[in-house]
Amino acid sequence: MKISTKGRYGLTIMMDLAVNYGKGPIPLKSVADRHGLSEHYLEQLIAPLRNAGLVRSVRGAYGGYKLAKPPEEITAGDIIRVLEGPISLVEAGADDHPGQRDLWKRIRDAIARELDTTTLASLIHFDNDGQNEHYMFYI
Repeated sequence: MKISTKGRYGLTIMMDLAVNYGKGPIPLKSVADRHGLSEHYLEQLIAPLRNAGLVRSVRGAYGGYKLAKPPEEITAGDIIRVLEGPISLVEAGADDHPGQRDLWKRIRDAIARELDTTTLASLIHFDNDGQNEHYMFYI
């Protein structure tokens, strides 16, 4: 399974909205600017996320997007399936040995399990075993 930029950038949008959850609607332009991404491309990704009920749009001068549910209730699997389609590794071939088919199924199921148990909340609070993205420099 290969995640395209649709899935990666969609996850980026959703994580940004999760970080800002409860702070009101976030303009897509600010998401694009923070992450150095194309606002036009993000507009194409936000539509299916909205249609799937994962985000809500707010119109007006102070409008933007916000999560439709708390970050604890949205999984990476929800997002990836909306933007990438069903989770599959390979198309099973008629000539595949039953052992091969079982291997592909177990790998697919393991990936799906990880995606479905990883919430936006856990992604934005991830600290890499006590490490974080902030560095302290002393002069």
